[in-house]
Amino acid sequence: MNEAAARQATNHPDLPPFFQLVALESTESTSNEVEVRAQAGASEGLLVWARQQTKGRGRQGRHWESPSGNLYCSLLLRPEVETAKAAELGFVAGVAVRDCVASLFSKEQTVRCKWPNDILVGQSKIAGILLEATVQERGTRVIVGIGVNLVNHPLETSYPATDLRSQGAATADPARVLERLAGSLLRWREVWLTEGFGAIRRTWLEHAAGLGEDISVRLPDQTLVGKFESIDERGALELHLPGGEMHIVTAGDVFLNQPAMKTSG
Repeated sequence: MNEAAARQATNHPDLPPFFQLVALESTESTSNEVEVRAQAGASEGLLVWARQQTKGRGRQGRHWESPSGNLYCSLLLRPEVETAKAAELGFVAGVAVRDCVASLFSKEQTVRCKWPNDILVGQSKIAGILLEATVQERGTRVIVGIGVNLVNHPLETSYPATDLRSQGAATADPARVLERLAGSLLRWREVWLTEGFGAIRRTWLEHAAGLGEDISVRLPDQTLVGKFESIDERGALELHLPGGEMHIVTAGDVFLNQPAMKTSG
């Protein structure tokens, strides 16, 4: 094997057979790339990985900064379930990404799931997940977009951010992290298929940021402050308001022990 071939082999991730990897140097959005290929008939397990994105996006149409060096990937799933059930895959991905990130740190590092789709190291965001589902004749087409800050992170965001390298992770190489992430996604998908959402929910709550604490939740028309009680059987956040009412939040931005801030990132 010559030097160039050896370098390419080192940089190419070794993934389980379930995944069909498409590796790109650059793309507008890995989720957009999966969408195009899914419409053309791509099978479940398609995984698009890009070194950088020119139009990466997060929840609610927000821009996701995507410079070279971090991990950007999107996975195609085709579960034979209704869209409401498919939404559980956001939490499946959440526990999978959390496990992947946690495996790169010593036991002293705290890695938590922040509702609905972020992963924190300490008090700072290190990864985010974007779930997009489309109803089809048989089941639902789901695209799971994942971004993990490996060697850099945005500064001007609505929530503090960090990256693996600055936190002293064992590796921040995209190919090696993708290997761990793929294995974790496959394991937790299997748990979901065999044991149901209850097992995913229990694990997610074990690592939930702000559980049992006062948080603020920014909604389109107001910001609520209350105690984060739990997530229900659908994944909605249960917020215990000061007056005693239990408010069920299906979509919103959570801030831990701080007021809602500006909307970016």
